[in-house]
Amino acid sequence: MTTPVNAAVKAQVKLADSAVQLKDSAQEQTESADRRTVLAANRTVFAAERTYAAWVRTGLTALASGIGAKALLDGIVTGWLVSATGSILILFAGFCFFAGVWRQMSAGPPPPNPDTRQLSPAILMIMNGFLMLVSLAALIGIWMH
Repeated sequence: MTTPVNAAVKAQVKLADSAVQLKDSAQEQTESADRRTVLAANRTVFAAERTYAAWVRTGLTALASGIGAKALLDGIVTGWLVSATGSILILFAGFCFFAGVWRQMSAGPPPPNPDTRQLSPAILMIMNGFLMLVSLAALIGIWMH
């Protein structure tokens, strides 16, 4: 037969076990939420890199189109129109190279400590600076020929 004291002791032990399980569950949820936050930060870094790559890809396409417009339209339309078309496309390419770095550098508040390493801002500026020089050379080439 169970006495009221034994029943109270059993209930107290059961309550203590339940509290331990609840504490463990809360710890697991906290660790899971922290991991999800880090994974979200990683996705944010990758999304910023994809956006940067899209700016550079668009700039390279505009640069090639500007040079191609000069070669393709020369002799078909007047010279000033050929030069203007190529110049606008090349200037747009330069804008894309600048905007890609600008957007990458000022992407807003930093994500909370991602596992993923971010691209070095110095490398981005050097590479896009070189691409802007190529654009300038192409622009000069369009107007000199």
